[in-house]
Amino acid sequence: MSPGQEPPQILKQRLFYQGRKFSFDVNRLRLPNGAEGNWECIRHPGGALAVPITPEGKLVLVRQYRFAVQGRILEFPAGTVEPHEDPAETVKREIEEETGYRAHRWQKLGQFFLAPGYSDEVIYVFLARDLEKLETPQNLDEDEDIETVLMTPQELEAAIVNGEPVDAKSISSLVLVRPFL
Repeated sequence: MSPGQEPPQILKQRLFYQGRKFSFDVNRLRLPNGAEGNWECIRHPGGALAVPITPEGKLVLVRQYRFAVQGRILEFPAGTVEPHEDPAETVKREIEEETGYRAHRWQKLGQFFLAPGYSDEVIYVFLARDLEKLETPQNLDEDEDIETVLMTPQELEAAIVNGEPVDAKSISSLVLVRPFL
């Protein structure tokens, strides 16, 4: 859509599926040029991600089983923003639950759309520093299978280049944290 061009007109919206964390709808649109078509969209409340850095300069990541890809993926700790919750609160909760670390200094690095071709999910990215290792290593949800992993930025970059499964939100967040490493 060019600057100043009108957005598509929504002719009909239909909720196709309502899940625990997201919904899926089908929308009938009329484009400014008059063409009509159906667009599917995953509606998601958003996620918050922490890039935790230890005093020694190591990144704190998790290796987590993800059913959709039938395997373990290397990721920064993150979670879904709950209704009426600030993303900063989400990420503080998730880092402690998933890694057993608490950060005493936080900085928002930015945000981005995860997959705007089919979803409205926004990821809010925070730098987490001055980490404290808690006595309880993790406080995982019943359905989580997560291992905490410490890596240097160079080791993470090598894992990405060598084809180790790393999710897109973590790769994108590594770009945002680069000036602070």
